[in-house]
Amino acid sequence: MQLELDQDGHLVDYTIWNQDVAQELANSLDLQLTDWHFEILHAVRQFYQQFGHSPATRPLIKFLMKTVSPEIDNATLQQKFNTGLVARHLSRLAGVPKPANCL
Repeated sequence: MQLELDQDGHLVDYTIWNQDVAQELANSLDLQLTDWHFEILHAVRQFYQQFGHSPATRPLIKFLMKTVSPEIDNATLQQKFNTGLVARHLSRLAGVPKPANCL
């Protein structure tokens, strides 16, 4: 699969995203996505569609706690997604643009 990515590794066209695309992007993190991961990624996409921008880490975690599970926290996301850059990598895997506050 040949994906068109911007200079930060995010999809150029977020509308082509699906679970296969997400897994292709997750391969760079040595990550096998599960139903739990997809539930989180769908919520990230919902945030983007609802608010018109990609979430920073704190608003993302608050949103996930409300929409997915109150048990979600930064440490869980870092562990399960194999990254310390939660907002950046979750946005990338969800196929939405890089959050504005990420370097």
